[in-house]
Amino acid sequence: MKKEHLPIYGVGPIYVGIILILTTIFSLLSYKRIIPYYQFSILNIPFIIIGGILIIIGIYIWIQGAFKSKIDDNIINNKLVTTGIYSYTRNPLYTAFIFVFTGILFIMNNLYLLILPFIYWLLLTIFMINTEEKWLKDLYSKEYIDYCKKVNRCIPIRRK
Repeated sequence: MKKEHLPIYGVGPIYVGIILILTTIFSLLSYKRIIPYYQFSILNIPFIIIGGILIIIGIYIWIQGAFKSKIDDNIINNKLVTTGIYSYTRNPLYTAFIFVFTGILFIMNNLYLLILPFIYWLLLTIFMINTEEKWLKDLYSKEYIDYCKKVNRCIPIRRK
C-alpha cells in the first residue's frame, strides 16, 4: 500500500501569513510613531545594510528550498529531502521568510521591533512541533529522527 504524502504547503501559508501581518502592522505602527520608536542614529546605515543582507540571504534560502531542491516533487514522491539547503535547516522556506521579515525590521531601525524575530521563532516552533514535525515523524520514522539530530529546525547551520 502506497503511503500518502504530506500536504504540499503544510502550515506554511498560515505561518507566513501571520508573520507577514505582524511585520506589516508593527512596521506601520512604528512608522506612524503609534508605538514607541527607539533607535540609535549611529546605527541607521549599519541597520539598513544588515537588513538588506538578511533580505538577500532570505531570498537565496527560499530559492534553494523551493526550486533547487524540487521540494514539491519530493513531497509528492514521499522522499525526505536532506541534501542541499535541507542539510543546513529542516525548514528553509520558513527560515527564508524569517530572514526577509527580520531584514525589513532592521531597515525600520526601531530597536523595539527586534523582539518580533523571537516571536516568529516561537510561532515556528509551535507550528512545527504540533503539525509538520509530527507528520514527518509518522511518515519517515527513524530516518526523520536521525535527520533532526543533525540539522536545526530553522537556524541554517549543521550540527556535528
